[in-house]
Amino acid sequence: MKIGVVGATGMVGSYFIKILEERDFKADEIYFFASARSAGKTVTYKGVKHTIIALDDGIYGMGLDMAMMAAGGDISARYAPGLADAGVTVIDNSSHFRMDEDVPLVVPEVNIEAARAHKGIIANPNCSTIQSVVALAPLHKAYGLKRVIYTTYQAVSGAGIDGWNDLENGQAGKPHAYFAHPIANNLIPQIDTFKENAYTGEEMKMINETKKILNAPDLAITATCVRVPIFNVHSVCINAEFENKFVLKELVRILQDAKGVAITDDPANLVYPMPRDADGKDDVFVGRIRRDESVENGVNLWVVSDNLRKGAALNAVQIAELI
Repeated sequence: MKIGVVGATGMVGSYFIKILEERDFKADEIYFFASARSAGKTVTYKGVKHTIIALDDGIYGMGLDMAMMAAGGDISARYAPGLADAGVTVIDNSSHFRMDEDVPLVVPEVNIEAARAHKGIIANPNCSTIQSVVALAPLHKAYGLKRVIYTTYQAVSGAGIDGWNDLENGQAGKPHAYFAHPIANNLIPQIDTFKENAYTGEEMKMINETKKILNAPDLAITATCVRVPIFNVHSVCINAEFENKFVLKELVRILQDAKGVAITDDPANLVYPMPRDADGKDDVFVGRIRRDESVENGVNLWVVSDNLRKGAALNAVQIAELI
């Protein structure tokens, strides 16, 4: 097994390396790729220093079995098809292939069977979508989703190192350089660019990706995505309405039994999921579970997860392990 990590020096790429090492991924040979300006630098993996290789067409002839890509949509569009043609299984973290009907969009706890039918490329979903569907999928199976309302509270790490730096600089009283507005001591109700329907790209990703992953093309979904001034871990308020009646205790039990879900829900003792507690963890934490009394079959969930781990690198590594 020969694998390559593309975008190894970026924020998500560094988490690929970290999680591959933590989970002792079984690879006989591993190579790390980045832009030409990073070529020659080294990264340490399992105690061994590896030299960064400049990404170019030479990657096609290296005999890789698998490539994990974390270098952005333009790079994925440029290299993923050629790698797939060369017999490499590509797991792509960018948004470029997610809605391609020939590319499976996979969250292992939800639809790993889709990955097994891949044609060379497997897409990793949006970070907020991943944590949301891990919680929603078992409930959809049990009760049938009718409508979903997402409101996200997304950390600056979701925007990469530039977003991280903007928050650090803002906290130090320096001007912002990446976001449209200062993020320190502020909320920005815009992630990605606005579309013709006045939704942002991030909001449309959550809507469309949820439908694809759950194989529910007619599911009614709306979303509002907000950037918040914390460094890492995304939170999502989910209001879900079901086709069928449910007993709340049974719904909680289903979530307790769901893969990848950790219930943190004891309001009497002020226990609920918070970003600071989910940072560095692999699970999707669910709390504030309560019936929505404004509709017949509705529930409210508060869902928190480390967006660099489960929302990006861990999800991709889990796909690699399972296929």
